[in-house]
Amino acid sequence: MKEILEILNTPYKLTEHLTVSIMDLIILAVVLIIASFLLTIVRKLLSRKMPREDKKKFKVVFGYARWLIYVGIVLITLHSLGVDVTGVFAASAALLIGIGLALQTLFQDIISGIFILVDQTVHVGDIIELDGKVGKVDEIKLRTTRATTADNKVLVIPNHLYLTNSLYNWTQNGVMTRESVSVGVAYGSDVQLVKKLLLQAASNQPEVLDTPEPGVLFMDFGDSSLNFKVVFTLADSFNARFPQSEIRFEIDRLFRENGITIPFPQRDIHIIEKNKK
Repeated sequence: MKEILEILNTPYKLTEHLTVSIMDLIILAVVLIIASFLLTIVRKLLSRKMPREDKKKFKVVFGYARWLIYVGIVLITLHSLGVDVTGVFAASAALLIGIGLALQTLFQDIISGIFILVDQTVHVGDIIELDGKVGKVDEIKLRTTRATTADNKVLVIPNHLYLTNSLYNWTQNGVMTRESVSVGVAYGSDVQLVKKLLLQAASNQPEVLDTPEPGVLFMDFGDSSLNFKVVFTLADSFNARFPQSEIRFEIDRLFRENGITIPFPQRDIHIIEKNKK
């Protein structure tokens, strides 16, 4: 037994600065097997609620990360066993810093893509608003998200923007969304009649859902108008601009028929003439 231990602990010089023994390699192999088992469990836990397609994407990315983790485990384990890997550490650090600086944005996009897959904050088919742009998500990749606007234009969104900007997911709580149309009327108008006409304009549109019922908000006393907002629910918020436009047409028609005036800002200009001497 003693002879076997001596053989296992006999150091072998691989390079000028690297010497290992068979025991070191056995311990390293055991550590890698345990690490592989733990990483598999972590991957399954993180991807358990993902759709099948997202699981495939996450597995590919996790595979790259697994190899980086293995390299780190090898270096740390050898260092813990007394093997001099200072030169390897220094070279690896310099290499990783150079690669990191060159591919900083790419890494941000990929990491953000992983977060999206894990958090499930955005799904294919969701309507999102990011940096003032609205689109329906068609595909979520590791580096970019592709969405189509209401004008059938394709938005290619780098995933790192999800971390640096506020994301609005219009359909996170379902396909139905609450929309609105704002309008101002002249001071002295019958506000109860205005409310009635606004509700009528919204209810006349077939795209507006009956439940929950449309409502009217008296928003404020403006400089030149009394400001109202009619709110209503749509089942297709992605094309909300079309029913909103029809409601505006209907509001204009009903206001004209009932003598309700939509004012415009007016300014009085006073011209002062100075007597010339």
